Amino acid sequence: MFKNYFKLAIRSLGKNKVSSFINIGGLTIGIAVALLIGLWIYDELSFNKYHKDYDRIGQITVKGKDAKYGTFISGSVQYPFANEMKNTYKDNFSYVVRSSWPVSYILAAGDKKFSETGQFMDADAPAMLTLKMLKGNWGGLKDPYSIILSASVAKAFFADTDPINKTITLNNKTGVKVTGVYEDLPQNTEFKNDKFFSNWHIFEMDNDWIARSINEWNNHYIRLYGSIKPGTDFATVNNNIKDAELKNVKGIDAYKDDVARNPQAFVYPMSSWHLKPFTRHADTDDKPMHMVWMVGIIGMFVLLLACINFMNLSTARSEKRAKEVGIRKTIGSMRKQLIWQFLSESFLVVIISFILACLLAIVSLPWFNNLAEKQMLMPWSDIYFWMICAAFIFVTGLLAGSYPAFYLSSFKPVKVLKGNFRVGQLAAVPRKVLVVLQFSVSVALIICTVVVIRQLQFAKNRPVGYTRQGLITIAMKSDDFYGRYDLFRKELLNTGVVNEFSESMGKVTELGSNNNGFEWKGRDPNQEQNFGTIPVTHEFGKTVGWQFIDGRDFSTAMATDSIAVVINESAEKFIGMKNTVGENITWTFNGNKTQTYTIIGVIKDMVMESPYDPVAPTIYFIKALNAGVSSMNIRINPGIAMSNALPKVEAVFKKMLPAAPFDYEFVDQDYAQKFAAEERISKLAGFFAVLAIFISCLGLFGLASFVAEQRTKEIGVRKILGASIFDLWKLLSKEFAALVIISLFVASPIAWYFMHSWLQNYQYRTELSWWIFATAGTGALVITLLTVSYQAIKTALMSPVKSLRTE
Repeated sequence: MFKNYFKLAIRSLGKNKVSSFINIGGLTIGIAVALLIGLWIYDELSFNKYHKDYDRIGQITVKGKDAKYGTFISGSVQYPFANEMKNTYKDNFSYVVRSSWPVSYILAAGDKKFSETGQFMDADAPAMLTLKMLKGNWGGLKDPYSIILSASVAKAFFADTDPINKTITLNNKTGVKVTGVYEDLPQNTEFKNDKFFSNWHIFEMDNDWIARSINEWNNHYIRLYGSIKPGTDFATVNNNIKDAELKNVKGIDAYKDDVARNPQAFVYPMSSWHLKPFTRHADTDDKPMHMVWMVGIIGMFVLLLACINFMNLSTARSEKRAKEVGIRKTIGSMRKQLIWQFLSESFLVVIISFILACLLAIVSLPWFNNLAEKQMLMPWSDIYFWMICAAFIFVTGLLAGSYPAFYLSSFKPVKVLKGNFRVGQLAAVPRKVLVVLQFSVSVALIICTVVVIRQLQFAKNRPVGYTRQGLITIAMKSDDFYGRYDLFRKELLNTGVVNEFSESMGKVTELGSNNNGFEWKGRDPNQEQNFGTIPVTHEFGKTVGWQFIDGRDFSTAMATDSIAVVINESAEKFIGMKNTVGENITWTFNGNKTQTYTIIGVIKDMVMESPYDPVAPTIYFIKALNAGVSSMNIRINPGIAMSNALPKVEAVFKKMLPAAPFDYEFVDQDYAQKFAAEERISKLAGFFAVLAIFISCLGLFGLASFVAEQRTKEIGVRKILGASIFDLWKLLSKEFAALVIISLFVASPIAWYFMHSWLQNYQYRTELSWWIFATAGTGALVITLLTVSYQAIKTALMSPVKSLRTE
């Protein structure tokens, strides 16, 4: 019996080639999209689950109040705060681990040198993170002069020999012993870029300023991680530790600004780091989670569109199948047999589509991984994957085949065979509703895509206050970089390819230092503050090309500039004076040290952090001798090609720093990374919008073919009576055009609501213009008419003699 059903299903598919192609093709694309998006969502939701105890690990942070931004969260803490957690609150944690921020160090062994990113952490870090050790064990960092390497780095240095107890030199200075090798971390963990972990002690040795800050409560520079003890929860631990900083800084006059913020300590769970990360001025940033929801909904709708095609074409052909049902019932077929027949056809289409979709997903996965910056694989060995797929095949096949199975099988054979059977106008209503739904989704996706692209371009076109093009930055990774500023500058300028050279704290695209403790004339004593503080050399402004609103730049000819500052316009607004040039500002730092500076210039805001947020008030001052800077900035002559300039710059570095790799970054490329998430959204949304329109048009083409076939005789009669080809085209097209116009009115308010909500995540954002909706609707209408026109004109050109000859 089932063999017979299968043969009939194959025969039916072959007989209706156009509708079969549309059904199978549309479903294949829809299922492939669903598979890829499902993999992406699973990867996002499983972020950090590589670490066994990820649901108990968190970053210990401090939250306070800020006059300008309200809530203020610091991801770095003070040295004594770390000791407080490790000692006073140790009963709340299984582990408390100090950590540097990710740093790029020069690793050398023999004649091999590589620049790798890693972190310096306390000895419990490998155990807390449950690293999968390939050699050695979790206790590898207990030796103060030890390092554990990722498998890829260990292989790069030592090939297939055993790296344990081999010596690695860090930044051409400190020798450490390899005590372990861990499995390369996957892409979906926050520590994915860390190629080594070394002992915290070495970080202290390399940065002598840390020793001076052991008892300072206003110097935030340590990352602190903790794993709460089994049997407790984050809420309980947070309640226990919330006053850990406040009780230590109260009563100390030098920390009055810190006290005013009412700092509260809390542990931010690792499970929230990726999809709900905290930001400097908010408890959580929900943009990543919104992205997951957005992409998931898009994928669901693309699949829904393909299923709608399936159901529409099945219902559209109900009248032709009615005679088949009548004949089969007359010769003895039972209703349940007819139901199984129609369902088997439906399931066959879904199974064929699923197989083709798996092949399409396999072929597309490398491209999709590159777009999403993932390393996903098809989970063929996962039983849950196959259970979900089986459930999908069952539900889709049942829904798509339910109409012909249960409705057509109920027809009375006598009525059908007499020719009295008519489906009626109401039978077309569900199809029209589904077409409206299809194009509503498609138009909404087009609108969303345009809005995302406009927001991206709006932020990209934002004035950044300096010139990115032709600017490169080099991290100062070892002591060899320091104390040679004048010589470096002279050598680089002598190459003829460099216009200017300078040093600064951090890259131009990041704000690496924030401080308070500033006083100025007329300042409100109750006003909380937080200024970006960036040490630079005299030539920094000329190198980056900052733009002055008032005053002047730093000058080596002015000895007093060593106690002068340049501020940005946001800082001037925060200070509250109209003309700040010539005014004094006093900074109390390191608890009790005080220095008075003179403001000599005001520049336009430089966008150093998120291009979607307001620029932080920032103060630039001349660096102390051999201190306070960590990056070199080089302005390449714009008249010289970068391919010609870089070898000459590299030659200078090889001459002066033969032991250091020549690692540089283009500032414009580094800045472009700030748009990476939105770029991915726009590409994904655009790609899926095109697919949605394509699938919808496939269904529309099938319906247009069916309608034209139904009205063949009517068209023949109209042609004999004098109707023109244009009249017939309009007759066949106007119904579909009306449905698309209705879908525009359905999609526009829905798209406006969701995109308006999405844009609220950005403080610096574009507006929702009316032309976006008009353009999307017009585009959908044009595509619809082009799709329908082929079949309409083909039918209109048919000879009326031929169409009226057949019964």
